[in-house]
Amino acid sequence: MSTVDRQLEELQDEIVSEIPADISVTDVKYEGPELVVYTRDPKQFAQDGDLVRRLASKLRKRITVRPDPAVLSSPKRARDRVLDVIPEEAGVTNLDFHEDTGEVVIEAEKPGMVIGRHGSTLREITQEAGWTPEVVRTPPIESSTVSNVRNFLKQERDERRDILETVGRQIHREEMQDDEYVRVTTLGCCREVGRASFVLSTPETRILVDCGDKPGSEDEVPYLQVQEALAGGANTIDAVILTHAHLDHSAFIPLLFKYGYDGPIYCTEPTRDLMGLLTLDYLDVAAKEGRAPPYDSEMVREAIKHCIPLEYGDVTDIAPDVKLTFHNAGHILGSAVSHFHIGDGLYNVAFSGDIHYDDTRLFNGAVNDFPRVETLVMESTYGGRNDYQTDQEDSERKLKRVINETYEDGGKVLIPAFAVGRSQEMMLVLEEAMREGEIPEMPIHLDGMIWEATAIHTTYPEYLRDDLRDRIFHSDSNPFLAPQFNHIDGGEEERQAVADDDQCIILSTSGMVSGGPIMSWLEHIAPDPDSTLTFVGYQAQGTLGRRIQSGRDKIPMPDSRSGGRTEHLQLNMGVETVDGFSGHADRQGLEDFVRTMNPRPEKVLCVHGDESSTQDLSSALYHEFNMRTFAPKNLETFRFV
Repeated sequence: MSTVDRQLEELQDEIVSEIPADISVTDVKYEGPELVVYTRDPKQFAQDGDLVRRLASKLRKRITVRPDPAVLSSPKRARDRVLDVIPEEAGVTNLDFHEDTGEVVIEAEKPGMVIGRHGSTLREITQEAGWTPEVVRTPPIESSTVSNVRNFLKQERDERRDILETVGRQIHREEMQDDEYVRVTTLGCCREVGRASFVLSTPETRILVDCGDKPGSEDEVPYLQVQEALAGGANTIDAVILTHAHLDHSAFIPLLFKYGYDGPIYCTEPTRDLMGLLTLDYLDVAAKEGRAPPYDSEMVREAIKHCIPLEYGDVTDIAPDVKLTFHNAGHILGSAVSHFHIGDGLYNVAFSGDIHYDDTRLFNGAVNDFPRVETLVMESTYGGRNDYQTDQEDSERKLKRVINETYEDGGKVLIPAFAVGRSQEMMLVLEEAMREGEIPEMPIHLDGMIWEATAIHTTYPEYLRDDLRDRIFHSDSNPFLAPQFNHIDGGEEERQAVADDDQCIILSTSGMVSGGPIMSWLEHIAPDPDSTLTFVGYQAQGTLGRRIQSGRDKIPMPDSRSGGRTEHLQLNMGVETVDGFSGHADRQGLEDFVRTMNPRPEKVLCVHGDESSTQDLSSALYHEFNMRTFAPKNLETFRFV
């Protein structure tokens, strides 16, 4: 008998000794980080609302209780009982019964009403129907991404359960090493913005944190082939952590499966969906630009299949000697500060990912309160000594001024925007400004993936700022459903019609003018001196957006009519930069994140910023807080214990 089988047998005996004698336990399994308990008496289990919580506390495991398939009522009979329990106002749109696990997936417009106070309605469902309920939200705006991901995971349910059982046995395997150390190796995003990737290693475990591309660069892949990374094979990595879905953190996650990785990806649920959206678009853009894509769409599906979603604040075993907790990073939907508790109190490391310290219209500010942190690996995008962004209220005033002046001139406002995060922030600002009469009412056209990304935001309102979440719950005040918003889905003909029409605002990807529909909009609008190109997001070095921002007035444009030869387009439209809308903390925000961090770390590695930004921030933190700080280069290894 293996160590894990013996462990499961002991856990089953302990559970039986803790629960009432009239409740049976027929099987106990690991599925990923969870312990799944099967019983012939699910209704009795559900009667005691605290029983599972007490078991989880005693065993220090995340526990799910499922009915033994042998005692399930038929889906037809269970359906009626489930619907009898759930209030009609919950807006149930679908029930999906899985007889192999005894779970019923309930899709509803108002999941909170299906859950009930402290899970009371869920327990009642189990008591009445005998099935274990799982609740998902019906998107207020139809999302093909959310629908496709849910349908795909449903089709792959059997294989996914096999994956989770394998992962569970790996997590709970016996520790084999007596040595103790914690190391971090930098594979990218050091003294540069982009291709974020790190290896966190112990004698027992190797964890890859992020795996992204570098916008505007030919050297875009992290150093994955070095000995510290995948040189020994992709399956020498035990787990992958994805802090958020932006491509400079996620683009090469599917590539790992091409290299043979077959393990888990831990992320939040919206990060999983957004990763699917953005990586598939990444492949599409590569194909349109004539570049060989680094992987195919099948690898994206593999990545989604291997995702294990975690919620903020859940302490989760991901290896025999590592616990992971995600916290809100305030950057984009589902972005997470990743906190690792290593060993039995041996060491704690936090990776900030990308953070925004203060509240924004979209998100609550980043969390920086932890039980323990000895080392912080922190982004430094705006870490330079002069990287102080304009206050958001001032930024909004400037944006409104640009829009009003352009409107009076009879022109159009073209805003290059990242599909995820900044676009939704802009939508909220513009919707309120028109509603309050601060700018004229006019169409707001959304091009590229912006509408689909917005639909995903409305699917997960619990990840948004508290007051915005409450507005989305009520369709009559959902700001993303304002009539001014128009989804561009008619391609070039619709763009031409918009360009020929009256004043309007256009939000279009890509945010750094590095391809995508923004190039088409420039062809249509760039020659118009009455229109304005307005940057509201970070423009990385090497991108066309940065060159335009720096004064370039001729834009290289591939001309399909001349056999692909590059032509140059004269930029006559005005160019404005409105700071303050970035999803990143500025220099003050980064310092405040460390200043108010509880507890304050002993060491900080300043990463994800250009050379001057990382060095400036490292020096400032050292002098201000008397802590050890570093501005590492790529391919450095730090040993902490």
